[in-house]
Amino acid sequence: MSFHSVNITGARKIKYLQVGLLVMSTLIIARLFHLQVNLAPGLHTRGQKNFLRLTTITPARGNILDVHGKLLATNRPVSNVCWVGTGKRHSHEQIMAKLQQLEPILGMPLYTDDTQLESIVLAERRYGTSPLAYDLTFEQLSKIEELFPNDPNIRIVNSFKRFYPHGSFACHLLGYLGRLDVDIAGRMGLEQAFETTLRGQPGSALKTIDSLGKNLAEVELRRALTGQDIHTTIDIDLQTISEEIFPEGESGTIIVMDARDGALRALVSRPSFDPAIFLDPILADEWKALQENRPFLNRAFNACYPPGSIFKLISVSAALEHGIIKQDSTWYCGGNTLFRGRKYWCSQRHGHGELSTCQAVALSCNILFFEIGKRIDINLLATYAHIFGLGTKTELPFSEKEGLIPNRAWKRAVKGERWWQGETLSAAIGQSFLLVTPIQVARMIASIFTGYLVKPRLLDQDPIITTPLTLKSSTIDFLQQSMKSVVTLGTGRRINTVKDIVVHAKTSTAQTSTLEMRDLGKSYMEHGWFVAHVHYKEHRPLVIVILVENAGSSSVATSIAKSFLQKYKHHFDTEVQVHTS
Repeated sequence: MSFHSVNITGARKIKYLQVGLLVMSTLIIARLFHLQVNLAPGLHTRGQKNFLRLTTITPARGNILDVHGKLLATNRPVSNVCWVGTGKRHSHEQIMAKLQQLEPILGMPLYTDDTQLESIVLAERRYGTSPLAYDLTFEQLSKIEELFPNDPNIRIVNSFKRFYPHGSFACHLLGYLGRLDVDIAGRMGLEQAFETTLRGQPGSALKTIDSLGKNLAEVELRRALTGQDIHTTIDIDLQTISEEIFPEGESGTIIVMDARDGALRALVSRPSFDPAIFLDPILADEWKALQENRPFLNRAFNACYPPGSIFKLISVSAALEHGIIKQDSTWYCGGNTLFRGRKYWCSQRHGHGELSTCQAVALSCNILFFEIGKRIDINLLATYAHIFGLGTKTELPFSEKEGLIPNRAWKRAVKGERWWQGETLSAAIGQSFLLVTPIQVARMIASIFTGYLVKPRLLDQDPIITTPLTLKSSTIDFLQQSMKSVVTLGTGRRINTVKDIVVHAKTSTAQTSTLEMRDLGKSYMEHGWFVAHVHYKEHRPLVIVILVENAGSSSVATSIAKSFLQKYKHHFDTEVQVHTS
């Protein structure tokens, strides 16, 4: 091979090498351009995430207050003890030694399984935090501070926990907090209905950490704003009275409402529950036991009952308004009446004898209302029930039942049958398919004394919304007179022993099954009602609705009402003495 040929071959190799280097350089430059320009924002963010942590600061929840500004739900400071990692390689024995020192103070085992110990070990290596015990007492705090004054691992962490100063009182109105995904939020009552208002605005902070997770610095980005307070219409003094007088072991409800503006002053629903139980994890067995008596059912708003004799006020109103009966008519009760070959019995089997219309209402004599039932159309009766607000939601910000006011169209659509006049006789005394909620009954009773239906209010700033009651003044006067007679000579006479309180009332024993079945057990017995409009001296008039499930008669509800009036009177008399002394 000649020298010239070798020279050409060498030049060609150099050229190939140059091209290769150029291609490689171009690829490297292109890759660097892609990384530095195209991917720069994303890589910058990922890089920051390696040493920056954005944390959320939970704000203090707003308070729930009664009408006088007394706390119904608030926050209390709690102290928890945690293991805080320092990045050291502590042995299991060293960790266990500290835990064993803590156990007698806390009165609980801190090391129950390998998983718990591994959690502490992991927190130690990665500068993490592992909770050991919650909500320490002052005595426990003092002992821990004395035993571990400057220990880098044992740290007291302070926070806030929801607190209900009156325990289970008004729990169905207040509601409770529960875990929603990763957040704690209102799950019932006012806590749920006004979650946005109460929870406030979370804050945020930016933490700088090193590769091991140790916190190097922290900057607050946004300040947490405490939730707003809610001022309710509840009067905790009246609520306490209502809670204390309701018999243990009974189910039912008490409603105390301002007759004029609809402000709810007290509400009891039994069985009740402690709203604080959901602030910590609850075991499956505990949850199952809680469900047995349906304690989370708000029986004032979200349960329906036959109204029984309370509905007689509507039946007599419809009959008077349309001339079916007259106020000055007299009626004879021999214990039963006959309609199309069937006997319809009065509650007093031997009869009441001769009665005026007012006396028949006061003594809750069924015969008058059977006579009304023979002559009135069910659709007309349903119309007057709606006039009084029955069968209609009150538009409270809670779950609420509508109830049932039957008519011809309803029975045809639901039962596929025509309406029989004999069923109207049952409806006229508040039985048949009739169902109402206690809060509807409270509105109804208030309207007899104000001349309008008022929307119940739970917040002090809620507007007062009323709807005129389209009845003749003579009919309203008759209803008031009849309800006064209930107390002076009728079924509510025992209430009349409470002096100085003007009381207009109606009692009711509402059947839940046929009379033959009531001996099968308590669940087949009648519900007992007592409803009243009460006025004491210069204080604003109140409506009281008391329902006791399966009580057997109205006597239990009437006894509760008497206890309420005695304590109510004593409360205000004592308050006057304190102010004048």
